[in-house]
Amino acid sequence: MRKFSNVLACLLVTGSLLSACGGNNNGNKPAANGGEATPAPAATNAAEETAAPTEAPVDDITQRKVTIKIHYPTPDLTEVRAQEDDKIKRFQEVYPNVEIVKDDWQYNVSEIGVKMAANEAPTFFNTYATEAKFLVEKGWVADVTDLWNNYEFKDQINPVLQNQFIIDGKVYGVTQKGYVTTTMINKKMLDEKGVAVPPMDWTWDDMLNTAKGVADTKKGISGIAPMGKGNEAGWNWTNFLFEAGGEIQKIEGGKVVATFNSDAGVKALDFYKKLRWEAKAVPQDWALGWGDAVGAFQQGRTAMVMAGSDGVIEQALNQGGLKPEDVLTYPMPAAEKGGKHTGVLGGDYLVINPNASKDEQEMAFRYITFDYFSDKGLEALDAIISQRKTDGKYYIPPLLDYYAADSDFGKKTKAVYDKYDIVYQYSPEIMALLDGKPEAQYNTQDYYATMSNVIQELFSKDGTDSKAQLDAAAKTVQEKFFDTIKVE
Repeated sequence: MRKFSNVLACLLVTGSLLSACGGNNNGNKPAANGGEATPAPAATNAAEETAAPTEAPVDDITQRKVTIKIHYPTPDLTEVRAQEDDKIKRFQEVYPNVEIVKDDWQYNVSEIGVKMAANEAPTFFNTYATEAKFLVEKGWVADVTDLWNNYEFKDQINPVLQNQFIIDGKVYGVTQKGYVTTTMINKKMLDEKGVAVPPMDWTWDDMLNTAKGVADTKKGISGIAPMGKGNEAGWNWTNFLFEAGGEIQKIEGGKVVATFNSDAGVKALDFYKKLRWEAKAVPQDWALGWGDAVGAFQQGRTAMVMAGSDGVIEQALNQGGLKPEDVLTYPMPAAEKGGKHTGVLGGDYLVINPNASKDEQEMAFRYITFDYFSDKGLEALDAIISQRKTDGKYYIPPLLDYYAADSDFGKKTKAVYDKYDIVYQYSPEIMALLDGKPEAQYNTQDYYATMSNVIQELFSKDGTDSKAQLDAAAKTVQEKFFDTIKVE
């Protein structure tokens, strides 16, 4: 879910330095204009900007003149442009045969077809986790399987993220960063009420019982704060739709068909009713947007909140005064024991133009991955964490980065983290339980907005009919939005 771009600093870094932006991590809340996190420029990880040029492999392509049009930051991002310019300089020191043309067009599903038809799309461009199948079916992304297979670090890339752009065994893009919605728990609040910490492999019942045990309506304390205002409300609820085995939409006969009014949808909506009316665990003032819900968690007014992890933890520790041991990061709960811990997955990817020549595609791939897995970047990361310690602040790494946590590079990064007592540590159990599912490909925000109205009615009025609510919402989404789409 695309996060509102209210803190420019957070767009200045990607990868392992994302958390250094002060907590507003990209891609852990919704925005009004699309499906996921606004992609940061290609590989502009501040930690890796200091990477010394490496020697280019000796092959024919380095002896031929090649021009690539790169994905470039928009004019308002002056510092990011400076970082990208530095990367261009370092890349051309290694590949002096490559001419680089800057293109600040940002991916838009309504514009990509025109760009391709006019042959105006960059050699590589940014896109989101939702777009993989769409772009592949349209033939608007290059099959880079051969380039991927020859990439020395392919086995160290984060599979949870990268797999979104591997379709039928073929590779069509390279991950930059991403998130899977998680649940943050204030352990201190549980301890104060004598409520047991739930198992990491938890269920809806565990979430319900935990929330019910902590809630204290007389004191204005809620057990959980599902977002109930804006598109965030629909976004939060969609995690439960996925956990129940439901889907937002399907493609049938060249049309997009709403499917969230299924038995799974009813089950997920009924669970929300239990949280609100049976457990009385939802805030009385339930009209909370992303900032409101995260603020309530930071201030100790709710024991649980659902979002991308690092932004929430950043605020809780560095603004709310909580200690790392008080803030637990959990996967989303499974609907039932043994079920999947599915959370909405968002991510930023770079894909290559299929109209580019083979040489252009290869150089684009080398540019995309140029700053990945840099030891110099680790040195810079160390310096940033050291400065945080000096400033008396905690450092919260992202839960998901472009590299796999158990890769050699992931282990090197963890070794840097382990040097400091101010780095937030995620439970080692969580990675094995995370299950990410991309948002809907078509009209995601319109669907979220419609479901937000459903959530608000459910929270404000006891005894609503879940099936009737969902049928009405599906009819609205179908007639106003999905029926206008023609899928070829």
